Amino acid sequence: MTEPASNAAPWLSGRRLYLTKDASTLQAQLAGTQLTLASAGALRDDISTDEISPLAAMVNFDAELGRYAHTGFTAADGTRPIGKNALRDAAPVVLVGGRRYGKGSSREHSPLAEVSAGVRLVFAESFERIYRQNADNLGLITSTDLGLLTRLERGEPVTLDQFLAGRDAQAAAILRAGGLLAYGLGHADAQPAPGPEEADRPRTLFEKIVARHRATPGFVRADLRFIHEYYTGMCHHLLAGQFGEAYRLHDASRIVCFEDHLSYVHRSPLHLGQGLVGGVRRLQRAHRDFVARHGLVDHGPLGPDQQAADADGGSQGISHAMVAERYALPGQLIVGTDSHTPHSGALGCVAFGVGSTDMANAFATGAVRFAASPEVLRIEVDAPLPAGVSAKDLVLHLLALPALRAGAGVGRVFEFGGPGVRALSIDERATLTNMTAELGGFTGIVEPDAETQRFLRERRGVDFHIEPWMASDPGARYAEVITVDAAALSAVVARPGDPGRGVPLADLPMTERPHVDIGYGGSCTAGKREDFAQYHAVLAWAAARGLRVPDGTRLYLQFGTADVRDWCAAQGWLPVFEAVGAELLQPACGACANCGPGSSERADQVTVSAINRNFPGRSGPGGVWLASPATVAASAIAGTLLSFDELQQRNPG
Repeated sequence: MTEPASNAAPWLSGRRLYLTKDASTLQAQLAGTQLTLASAGALRDDISTDEISPLAAMVNFDAELGRYAHTGFTAADGTRPIGKNALRDAAPVVLVGGRRYGKGSSREHSPLAEVSAGVRLVFAESFERIYRQNADNLGLITSTDLGLLTRLERGEPVTLDQFLAGRDAQAAAILRAGGLLAYGLGHADAQPAPGPEEADRPRTLFEKIVARHRATPGFVRADLRFIHEYYTGMCHHLLAGQFGEAYRLHDASRIVCFEDHLSYVHRSPLHLGQGLVGGVRRLQRAHRDFVARHGLVDHGPLGPDQQAADADGGSQGISHAMVAERYALPGQLIVGTDSHTPHSGALGCVAFGVGSTDMANAFATGAVRFAASPEVLRIEVDAPLPAGVSAKDLVLHLLALPALRAGAGVGRVFEFGGPGVRALSIDERATLTNMTAELGGFTGIVEPDAETQRFLRERRGVDFHIEPWMASDPGARYAEVITVDAAALSAVVARPGDPGRGVPLADLPMTERPHVDIGYGGSCTAGKREDFAQYHAVLAWAAARGLRVPDGTRLYLQFGTADVRDWCAAQGWLPVFEAVGAELLQPACGACANCGPGSSERADQVTVSAINRNFPGRSGPGGVWLASPATVAASAIAGTLLSFDELQQRNPG
């Protein structure tokens, strides 16, 4: 998307903007003050893609995104100092942030918004993998070498070679070309792989799967590619811009499309309040036009009548949840346009999220950019989880570990194993692999076993044979092994602002427990069968005692897929949910993506949610506490933040 950079880097002669924690310092820069790294003060860490391109920007997929760049950026005082058009009008060529820049969603809208605002270079202490790869694909230079920043501050020349030092050869070549699509089809020609590489050492399951899917150097073949409506229009825009309107897709039978994010937009406070519904309808039309043009499989709105389905809300299911339910198999390689694509890693496949340019390239060639193989981090859970402790509690515990909060998992593969993981259902394993996105990982994976076979047989009627190679070898090399003492785990919650702000709920004094305005149970992470079993266990217990959601609190339960909804109905659970005052919602991403009921409407509202991330503004302007499905249900019944065990102690009768 940017012009190929010359080696002299003349494109860096403009202004620099330091993304500081202090709002007044940032606003002074927007007004024209030029600072240095030494004078700027503390920089913001953990700048998320939700902040770089907030939801209001996401109805755009072209240069219009530049008007919204960083409008969700939140300063230390809670304010948002970068207004609409502010970054584009200030015209900085260089942005400077702190650690873990670009964490969160895989949305390529974020670097495209920066490019569209005139940014050519981003410095940070570290970057999240998907953000940096998306930036590469658009030709946006990123660097962690702050010494080069100091040289720029002094007016010294810096060459492109110096910016690319330390980057892998493929990333450097893509950046020299100006982006992935300009890099050319010839570099990503998806020829059949020559077969499994001979192992000269013990290997992890991840390494074996990648070896079996290698195409040309730097690319892998995908067994399945999937996309949802936020990205489809951008993919078409990129493909038509590079190859002309007559472009063709490679092996369209292995592409699946979904409308899952925006099917409740007619009840989304943000979309209604900001007049975004018209833009959403344009996104939906672009998605459906793409599907029709190429004859693709599409999981769209519920019901046979499109207009009625759009009005009522709900979809057939959340993309990555449906991929695990209906498509993914052990040993496969799957890519999707969502950071939570690793969800399917619970079945023993390699599944990872990519941005629009990567997917456009994969649509055209069948191959996916894959450079140096990431390191594998082993999470060993030493025993089955205690009663009342779920996979969500486990992953919130992991997110709060100092090493992982400091970025030890960034870009790595999380291999979950040990007796504690083997004792989990596939639905619970999927919570772990899904939230490798929040852990900063490339993907998550669990070795297939008898539980995997049971899941495939019961959900799909597939009798799957696990081949001997589908496991990590004894002695396989791991970057690190983190052992979790399962017996020490209890219910965990994460304070608003970041999924890594976890604390055992029992350690949180009652004086710090907030009143709960909204309880939300749903999303890909918490809309599965096993999650609804947890909601039901709490709510059936409450109903039997005449308890219900109190006035001043609302509880929303949203199914992840239509299959989950139908299963819950078959169990006879729906009347129980309704009896305690829960509102049942059809499948969709919904409040998790700030796209429907369950999102807060005021900054003073508190939500306890089973979703996967709680970055500022992620699910409305109020604060979001992350919790397990059981804790969400218990808190909604209590009207305050409580675990199910604490709720039972309060109501012994």
